Amino acid sequence: MDKQRRKFLKIAGATALAGISAPVVVKLTSSPVLASSATEKTDAHGAAPAQGHSAAGHEAEAAPQGVRLGMLIDMRKLYGHPELLDKATAACNKAHNIPEIDSKKSEIKWIWKTPFANAFIDQATYHSSKITRESDFLVLCNHCDAPPCVRVCPTKATYIEKNTGIVAMDYHRCIGCRFCMMGCPYGARSFNWFDPRPHIKELNPDFATRMRGVVEKCNFCGERLALGKEPACVEAVKEVGAIVFGDLNDPNSEIRQLLDQEHTIQRQAALGTKPSVFYIV
Repeated sequence: MDKQRRKFLKIAGATALAGISAPVVVKLTSSPVLASSATEKTDAHGAAPAQGHSAAGHEAEAAPQGVRLGMLIDMRKLYGHPELLDKATAACNKAHNIPEIDSKKSEIKWIWKTPFANAFIDQATYHSSKITRESDFLVLCNHCDAPPCVRVCPTKATYIEKNTGIVAMDYHRCIGCRFCMMGCPYGARSFNWFDPRPHIKELNPDFATRMRGVVEKCNFCGERLALGKEPACVEAVKEVGAIVFGDLNDPNSEIRQLLDQEHTIQRQAALGTKPSVFYIV
């Protein structure tokens, strides 16, 4: 099972891989389809972006009837364990060189914790369980199937990876207009007001740092998926199995089976954004 999962993640992550050139992707996947897709992931000048940056294949289309990656967060396994939320957040921050900035206005966050009432502003809390009302929830980019951030970006710096459904970023195309931040109803995007590098506690040389004047957000760990690994937050809480990641379009995947069995909620689903992140409460 683990071997099959790693194989799937490697294939699914190949097109979301940030910054590995086509020959290496071909070596990783040995898939003719993915190899063909990988060779197309270059910018307008024919150059692959730096590692940690998504490539520019910027058609703003939803994932075809193939893979659509999603996440299921089982809060029942996290209630009463704030240290696990912190562990998931810390793993993401370390993997992606997230700077530590004290100012709320200037902070950079890919995944973070927030009270239920803030995360689910459209959910009634009247007579809901006390533990739900008083617990912090993990929130991140929802990698929507109909993302408003993609529609409002004037340079196509944010786009949907057609082979995975991941809402990705090309920092080389980002002009810092912040239209995507205004378009995102989840507050999942952060703006680099200044050079983030001096604020990185422990530099991860395997993932590119960003620059001043660009927007950034969760990338579903595309760089890890391409290596057959799970997202950093998933791996961080693996001991309790609180976060499940996989293909929403595969009826045999673990995440789809859980979605078919459990009652789940999404953040502001009524907006029609079709979030790819689900919660069991």
